[in-house]
Order: sequence, then structure tokens, then C-alpha cells
Amino acid sequence: GQVLELLRAVQRGSEDRKGSLGRLRRALQNEETQQKFVRLEGSVRTLTGLFTSSLADMQLEAARCLHELSHSSDPTVAEACLPVTSYLLTYLSGHSVEFTELCLYTLGNLVVESEAVRKQLLPQGIIPVLASCIQSPHEAVLEGVGYVLSQLLQAKESPMEIIPQVLDSVLPQHMLRLVCSGLKAGLGAAVEFAWCLHYIICRHKSNTVLLALGAVPALTSLLLDLASEIPQDAPEGLELLVCPVLRCLSNLLAETGCQVRDERLLIALFLLLQCFLQQHPFLGQECLWLLNNLTADDPFQCSALLSLDLLPALLQLLPCSQMATVLVLTVLCNVAEKGPFLCQQLLQQPVLPLLLPILTQPDPEALGQCLELLHLLFLHCPQAAADFTRQGGNQALEQHQSTPELQERAQALLHMARQPLGAPSPCHTTLPAFS
Repeated sequence: GQVLELLRAVQRGSEDRKGSLGRLRRALQNEETQQKFVRLEGSVRTLTGLFTSSLADMQLEAARCLHELSHSSDPTVAEACLPVTSYLLTYLSGHSVEFTELCLYTLGNLVVESEAVRKQLLPQGIIPVLASCIQSPHEAVLEGVGYVLSQLLQAKESPMEIIPQVLDSVLPQHMLRLVCSGLKAGLGAAVEFAWCLHYIICRHKSNTVLLALGAVPALTSLLLDLASEIPQDAPEGLELLVCPVLRCLSNLLAETGCQVRDERLLIALFLLLQCFLQQHPFLGQECLWLLNNLTADDPFQCSALLSLDLLPALLQLLPCSQMATVLVLTVLCNVAEKGPFLCQQLLQQPVLPLLLPILTQPDPEALGQCLELLHLLFLHCPQAAADFTRQGGNQALEQHQSTPELQERAQALLHMARQPLGAPSPCHTTLPAFS
């Protein structure tokens, strides 16, 4: 009853039409009211009429009503708003920042809930419209553009239908620019666009467009800037930007075989680790993941890790969490794989005694990486096998002789450890390498 009365009051255009619209907007904050409203004959048509009227204050109030409707998690409510989408797009080039912002967030909310809305917006030209909005000087508008884009890029049909259109537009270069000027221009928009880049990189097979725009050097120098900001006065919420930036760079390195020839990035990663590990442990994993991708096939970064004396800091992270243990061991394997010289440098730190407790842990992934590391160390530095035996390592290995998936590797390592120094070790070829 109440919803119908409010609608009638708005339709009648009584003298207090704006007041009626305000009351309707408050009523539409309720999920059930939203569903009742869209079922009423002519309800959305009336709102659309006011939204497209020439009276600015009426238009804004109608836009607020539509924005409330867009919050509904019921797809039928989003689909009832289909007739409005073309106007929402038209008004993005609109009058006030507040009005443009309202239209953007309304579109973003509708996009989340309904595939029908997304299917309609693409031919209506949402990508070119966003490409023009992203050049706005207003932080609030940019943040809204980032919100709409990130919702579109997460849609299930995005890899086939949305990402190619985005990559064909000017959006990527502006996204990259806004992410990289995040500390100066505004953190909110930078965070949204960093996630947008992340969705493109992890859902798109070939990232040639972003690579051609210089994404790897740009994101690298952003991380250097972020790390240098940290000790003085890191702005609130900085971790929200650091996370997607780490992911973007990590995935670009993993997929493209790009390499970063800048050892300052390693120092930046350890500064970020030091700063965020306590409050935001998930960022520790992101930093280690990138460290792994940096060192995986790159002798330059492996040598830099040792020559910059970052190994003690890395070893301190071994017991932080199950995931940290696995990732630190993986990075150590990356270094050890590069041969005898780097293995000898590794062993100047107390690596072997730190591996013993890991061999008693129940986590199969950590155990597997630990055995892989021991294998590389024994292979390249037979002396390490003798030292390990002296420290009681053989007993730790013997426990795994009865674990089916570790048995073969534990036996191979025991065999290597029992070889007299200087004797060839024939068995390393049977060990499965870890990717």
C-alpha cells in the first residue's frame, strides 16, 4: 500500500513531488520494497521520466531512487531497470560530478547482478563511454569508473566479450597511469584500477597490450615508490593498493617470461614484507609469491638476493605460516638450482639446521620442497650432505622412508648423504623436479 501511494504521489506531480521522491528513495532502501516497487505497473517508467526530465533537482532525486534500486541483489530488480541503462550511459558525460558519480555506481551495481544488463550495455557502448570518463579530472568520477570496470571484468563472459574490447580502447594506458600515480592523485581510484589490471592479466591469455604499454617497468617503479614511502608516513589503506600491484607484476612475470633487471625491487619487497607482515599477513604471501617469480628463471635476481645480504631476512620468514614456509623453500630452491657457486653462498647461512624442524612437520607440500632443496644442495655441494648427517639429518629423513609419496626421494637423499665425499652421486636423475 505505502509503495503504491508513494508512486501515485510521484506520478500525480503534486506540488511536493520532490518530497515524495525523497520518501520513495528512503523506502527503496528496503529489499522487499524494491521488489514490490518494480512489480507495480509503470513504476520504472515513471522514474525514468523524472530521471530524464529537465529539472535538475528532480533528476538528481530520481537518480538517487534508481541507485537505491540498483543495490538489490534480486536479478529481477536489476532487469526491471534495463530501460534506464541507455540514459545512465548518456548522462555519464553529464552535468555535475555528483550526478555522474551516482550514474556510475548505479551502472556498476546493475552490472554485478544481471547478465542481461551486461549484454545490453556492451552494444550500447559502455566501453567507449568509460574510456572517455576515465579522462575526467575528478577523483570521485575516476573511482566510479574503476568500480564499473572491475565489475564488468569479473563477469563470467568477460574473457571472451569484455576484455578484448577494453584492450582495444584507450582504457589500459589510462588505468596504468592512474595506478602508478596512486600516491599523488588518489588512492581510491588507483586501488580500483589496480584490481582491474589484475582481472585482465589473470583472465586473458596474452598480455601483449599491457607489456607494450610498459606495464612491467611501470609497476616495478611503483613498488619502489611505495616501499620508499613506507617508513615515514604510509597513507591509510596503502596495503589495498600494494596487494593487486604485487599480483599484477607476479602474474606478468609468470606468464610472459619477462625479467626485471633491477635489484632494488628485491629490497623493496623486503621493506614491504617488514612493514605489512604483522598486520596484513596475506601481503607477506603476495610478496613471497613475487619473489618466487622473480628468482624462478633468473640467475641475476638469485645472485642479487645473496649479494644484497637479504638471505637472513628471508630465512626469518620460514616459520611465519604454512604458506610462507613453502614459498621461502621454493625461493631457496630457485637459488640452489643455479649451481655450486650459489649453493656454497647459501650454505654460509644456517640453512641446514633450519630445515631439520621442517622435516618433522606434517605438511606434505613443505616436506616436498624441503626434500627438493636438500637434493639440490647435496648435488651441488657434497659437503652439505656430510654436514647434514653430522647434524642428525639422517634420522629425520629415515622417518619418511615409509611415506609412499616421499619414500623414493628420502631414500635417494639418504643414499647421497652416505656417499663418501668426492664420490659421484648417480641417483639424482630419479628425483622429480618441483615446478
